[in-house]
Amino acid sequence: MTTINDLSALDLAALVASRVCHDIISPVGAITSGLEVLDEEGNEDMREFAMDLIRSSSRRASAKLQFARLAFGAAGSAGSAIDLGDAQKVAEGFMENEKAELEWNVPRLLMAKNKVKLLLNLILIANQCVPRGGLIVVKMDGDEERPAFSLRATGDYAKIPAVMTEILSGEDVERIDAHSVQPAYTLMLAEDSNMNLQIVKQEEAVLITSAARD
Repeated sequence: MTTINDLSALDLAALVASRVCHDIISPVGAITSGLEVLDEEGNEDMREFAMDLIRSSSRRASAKLQFARLAFGAAGSAGSAIDLGDAQKVAEGFMENEKAELEWNVPRLLMAKNKVKLLLNLILIANQCVPRGGLIVVKMDGDEERPAFSLRATGDYAKIPAVMTEILSGEDVERIDAHSVQPAYTLMLAEDSNMNLQIVKQEEAVLITSAARD
């Protein structure tokens, strides 16, 4: 059995890097395929298809990288706060390529870096809860010092992925790998921000909440 505390800094860095690479491989691979089609002589009929594939895949790769830079990386490391307007921009760009739609109801404030990273990682979790698409509504109450995040993911076959509840509750799981490291990292962000974290299944939705502890 494994807990988050069992992960060394090196293990955590390696697993997060693997997760980011996994997300980027698909659009980058599509760009490569498009370029290979363009390289083929006498295949003019496929040229427009290849260019469309390259353009769309480039946008997807860029959106995923910009999101990862803010959600996992050291973006804005020169300061201790990040503009929630920047978080909205990268979140909307990321979700344009996903099956679910995003409704952002969060005020534009400067907020501590790890709280913003927490919010973005909660969006990733909400997106996993509606694999066939739906609507993710993101809300925030309170202020930049004591925020309360609420994310409601509604859609067909909305569900909490396997071991997600256990990881977010800090319970032991069989192992933490590149797939499950993201919720583990989310819990670490919540702990660092002195915020609780809860995920519950409702009728056709999953509700995720995180609020400042008393």
